[in-house]
Amino acid sequence: MTGKLLGRSIDRLEDERFVRGQGRYVADLAAPNALHGLVVRSPHAHARLVSVDIDAARKMPGVAAVLTGADLAADNIGPLPCAVTSLPMAKPLIVPPCHALAREVVRYVGEPVAFVVAESVEAARDAAEAVIVEYESLTPVISLTEAVRPGSPLVWPEAQNNVALEYHRGEMAPVEAAIRDAAHVVECELVNNRVVAAPLETRGALGEYDASTDRLHLTASAAGAQAIRDLLAASVFCIPGEKLRVSIPDAGGGFGMKNVLYPEWVLVLWAARRLKRPVQWIGERSEDFVASVHGRDSVVRARLALDKDGKFQALEARVLADMGAYVSTLQPGVPTRAMGSAMGGVYDIPLIAFVTQGVFTNTTPIDAYRGAGKPEANYLIERCIDIAANQLGMDALKLRRKNIMRRFPHRSAMELTIEQGSFGHAIDLAVKAAEGFKARQRDSRKRGKLRGQGFACFIETARGQPNEVAELQVNEAGHIDIKVGTHSNGQGHETTFAQIAADALGLPIGIFQFHQGDTDDLDSGGGHGGARSMHQGGTAVLMAAEGLIDNARRLAAGLLQTSVDAVAYEGGMLRVAATGQEISLEDVARASWEAPSDDIAPGLTHKATHVCDLYTFPNGCHLAEVEIDPDTGAVRLDRYVIFDDFGRLLDPRLTLGQVHGGVVQGIGQALLEQAKYDAESGQILSGSLMDYALPRADDVPTFEGALTPDFPSRANRLGVKGSGQAGAIASPATVMNAVMNALAPLGVTHIDMPATPVRVWEAIRKAQGRVAD
Repeated sequence: MTGKLLGRSIDRLEDERFVRGQGRYVADLAAPNALHGLVVRSPHAHARLVSVDIDAARKMPGVAAVLTGADLAADNIGPLPCAVTSLPMAKPLIVPPCHALAREVVRYVGEPVAFVVAESVEAARDAAEAVIVEYESLTPVISLTEAVRPGSPLVWPEAQNNVALEYHRGEMAPVEAAIRDAAHVVECELVNNRVVAAPLETRGALGEYDASTDRLHLTASAAGAQAIRDLLAASVFCIPGEKLRVSIPDAGGGFGMKNVLYPEWVLVLWAARRLKRPVQWIGERSEDFVASVHGRDSVVRARLALDKDGKFQALEARVLADMGAYVSTLQPGVPTRAMGSAMGGVYDIPLIAFVTQGVFTNTTPIDAYRGAGKPEANYLIERCIDIAANQLGMDALKLRRKNIMRRFPHRSAMELTIEQGSFGHAIDLAVKAAEGFKARQRDSRKRGKLRGQGFACFIETARGQPNEVAELQVNEAGHIDIKVGTHSNGQGHETTFAQIAADALGLPIGIFQFHQGDTDDLDSGGGHGGARSMHQGGTAVLMAAEGLIDNARRLAAGLLQTSVDAVAYEGGMLRVAATGQEISLEDVARASWEAPSDDIAPGLTHKATHVCDLYTFPNGCHLAEVEIDPDTGAVRLDRYVIFDDFGRLLDPRLTLGQVHGGVVQGIGQALLEQAKYDAESGQILSGSLMDYALPRADDVPTFEGALTPDFPSRANRLGVKGSGQAGAIASPATVMNAVMNALAPLGVTHIDMPATPVRVWEAIRKAQGRVAD
């Protein structure tokens, strides 16, 4: 493929090996002489461990070891650390020890209690059934709102009222004063339902130990190899970072939940070192539901103050965010810093203040899930606006237009500077796309159905971990290796990073080979998350390509016996205009391998670090239309229209794919998904795909709309804005606004996500003065 590639939609380079079954996942790895691990998990949400009898299990055929928390303590294996502990808190963050195997007390269904290692999965499963654990039941606390009430059972005795953290942002006194003086004040309480990430590939890991070098090697279905290595080495195994290699093969989705540390990562490494043999663990789908971190789960009480003309004056939010039973790797940053960065959305709100309390419950820990705090913030403001319009008899679209940011750069009440945007343009496009709604609504009514229309704007503060590293090298075979510290869970990095490098070097895209997720390749890297990969990693790749060209020019100058300034690079050739001399990049690279120097590394290698803590601000306006059957409560999403600005589009089709995927996940949260627990026992009631409803193809209409790259970002040289999370930020509020618009004629004023048929049906009957059967 020749010509400029950036800005074109090309076939993904990685897809051929995936569709041919040549992807390489953790479960595909065949380590010689490997043992297989199986985790014995707690069936109780809260119980004291009286005893763990492993004698019979140890004696079973094929069993290499049965390990417990006592063994873990004897080997001085540390607890899993939290990576976000330096946020300014109103009350100190409480991080109780989270051991890879429980000690003394179990605190959620699915918590690891023992680790069985055997010659086969079948032998491990048989032995696991022979492990006899005696529990003394304790009263669990499951409900987030119940947990903070005085007198509720404590998950951790040191956490009063189960509060793990309290975070304040913005000045509350001026906000409260503005609310007191406002012409209108709208109050609402909104639930952001708990969800399961449910990636196509479950988690899995392989632990290896090289006794000759005293070095551990973790291969896992994860994201962010360098961060995982650093946390495991420093806090869990207490070894130098170079004594632990982390590598990540192909990963079948993640959506944030594979970015964090898990007990199983510790267990396979620890067992491999003890037994001097590789140990593999592959999680089952049922384990993913109870033992992989969940997402969202918060309750917010908000007040929005407006003047007599509908201008927003102030926003106050008080957030309860579920932490689950432990403080997971990244969770403290989600309902605090991340949520705060997007609070207020695309609107010019002079005063904003919010308080977040992170709350322990006897449930699976919560952590980052696609958007991580930004969807919660956007849902809050976009639902508040529709509620305000309904209560005050105002037009919701006019209310949005009246209050959007118009002057740039805009300094938000949360102290972020938004560089640019044309938020009104996106609203105009959505309004145009909505034409004909009244006729469609009449047609629905003729068929006995309710039709509703909903709009929602969004803005994301996309950056993730600041800074990124990339390295380019011409290898000895003449191909160019691209190594990047970001990580793909399926986003298409192998294609887009190659597009960037191919355009920078003027070479065919087929010459590039992509590498990621290996601490032996790159010692540092920010991994995946926060819609950061093109913003941070793409710019680093561009810089690395430019550095490789500089190295080639310097070496070519010596080979051609001329000055560096006389050598020009274009399309794989280095030329001296004055003499007509030329030499290919391939020949220059070969010379660097044949005669290495201190000045120029073999393969013309250049490692670039993009130092950047700036955000990009993807934004847009979405439109949904739903049709509801009032007799059954069934909601059908009939239309979904997207108008988004992601700056410069490096590969429009790949960007659309990211947006569509995020939108579908948000639709799932709005209409279908909820990780549900029994309030008394703490047993998960939606613990399989039989009980947890993921969106299917027939739940989603054909998407309409367009990407409008009107404002390239100034935060990076590529002009890109993060697109990986945007759909999940916009769609929950868009869909719920449409649902509530459809139900408004019946007097229904509120439904929490997910708007399942039974919830909608019950709300209709309640509004009509009938009690649900």
